[in-house]
Amino acid sequence: MGHSYAANAALKAEAVAAASGEPALGDDSGLEVEALDGFPGLHSARLAESQEERQRILFTRLTEKPRPWRARFVCTVALAIPGQATSWFSGERIGELVEPRSRGFGFGYDPIFWVPEVGRTFAEMESSEKHRWSHRAAAVRALIASGELTALASSTPRE
Repeated sequence: MGHSYAANAALKAEAVAAASGEPALGDDSGLEVEALDGFPGLHSARLAESQEERQRILFTRLTEKPRPWRARFVCTVALAIPGQATSWFSGERIGELVEPRSRGFGFGYDPIFWVPEVGRTFAEMESSEKHRWSHRAAAVRALIASGELTALASSTPRE
């Protein structure tokens, strides 16, 4: 494991690019809670064995903290192209943590991550709506906006 989202995303993308000889994408993401100084951050997925336990740990740590519990999801996408330097693109979604409201469509921290602009948690959103608002979507939009995929597509020989 690396020491940042970018390092973790690069490890994944570079391993696939090296093994395949083809361009590859990798990503890493996490939940950062303001009142907990960014915890769990890089350790979001490995905080506990089950998502219920992860949520319990978060809410236990937040018990004495005043609401609203501001948080953000962050994501970094790495693009590794053999023979070139790896590029990184980041996205985030600012929101608040709330007591679990619904299991809905989400997974992970989705049932407790409230998106104020939408008025729902990620778990309460249809997948197309979540894709529009998610931190991963923001990172992919940054990748697309960079023009690197267009340049890659135009430089790739067609069979």
